[in-house]
Amino acid sequence: MTTYEKLLDEAYEKVKQVNVASERFQIPKIEGHFEGKKTILTNFFQIASHLRRNPEHFQKFMLRELAASGQKEGDRLVLNIKVPSTKINLKVEQYVKEFVICKECGKPDTELTKEDRLTFIHCLACGAKHSVRSKI
Repeated sequence: MTTYEKLLDEAYEKVKQVNVASERFQIPKIEGHFEGKKTILTNFFQIASHLRRNPEHFQKFMLRELAASGQKEGDRLVLNIKVPSTKINLKVEQYVKEFVICKECGKPDTELTKEDRLTFIHCLACGAKHSVRSKI
């Protein structure tokens, strides 16, 4: 028979850790440069990992919102048009507001879950669950 303490330890191992740091969540700024008619985003995948989101989901959102075609090359994203960094940073903020920040408590400790054909944002801090647009 397992004891209560062992069951409790197993439960704590399975629970995802929530960042309880007191500093405010900072949305990282995009870094990149132009090469001819292309825009090279050098820290795109670092931003995706900072937001704790799938880079493919983040890339799909950015390409659709910027009305651009692009592809990843190594650890950078190449857009086939010239886009100013201010416009890209606005789209990153829009993504964070829609797919990262909890609408109940305002914390970024969330994850995207898919149930049937619906996508939900599940907050690890307060437990709230909201639907978000599935089609990007």
